[in-house]
Amino acid sequence: MTEGTTSAAEGADTLSRLEQEGEIAADYLEGLLDIADLDGDIDMDVEADRASVSIISEAGGRDLQKLVGRDGEVLEALQELTRLAVHRETGDRSRLMLDIAGYRAKKRTELSELGAKAAAEVKSTGEPVKLKPMSPFERKVVHDAVKSAGLRSESEGEEPQRFVVVLPA
Repeated sequence: MTEGTTSAAEGADTLSRLEQEGEIAADYLEGLLDIADLDGDIDMDVEADRASVSIISEAGGRDLQKLVGRDGEVLEALQELTRLAVHRETGDRSRLMLDIAGYRAKKRTELSELGAKAAAEVKSTGEPVKLKPMSPFERKVVHDAVKSAGLRSESEGEEPQRFVVVLPA
């Protein structure tokens, strides 16, 4: 077997494993929606080497906001429960991302803009900029935006008060 064939096979295995994670998560979340008597459709995808599952609603997602909670707290908890359900079935740790009613997609856009603004401020002043405490997901999005702007950033502090510092080049 050639090296190219091996990496293609590994890629197919990874994709298959991530699709399986998505299916397990979707089944778990459908059961949860039934128990909570909420309407929602499940959308599965693979993004950036991780399974991605979204719960969407044609009715605007007003009921689904209960599953997002204040500042996404309920969403974070549901994501961890869903990851545990996947782990129970597969035996492997899951990095699955869950979005409900487009909350995380909207948050990603806002955080990318925040990271770009902070990078622009650092470029103009030459001084580091400290941002407010954020969840690991939020910090990752900001780090990516800062990197795209050509600067570097670090996370400082202890959970739940961990925050991003954008540094000069």
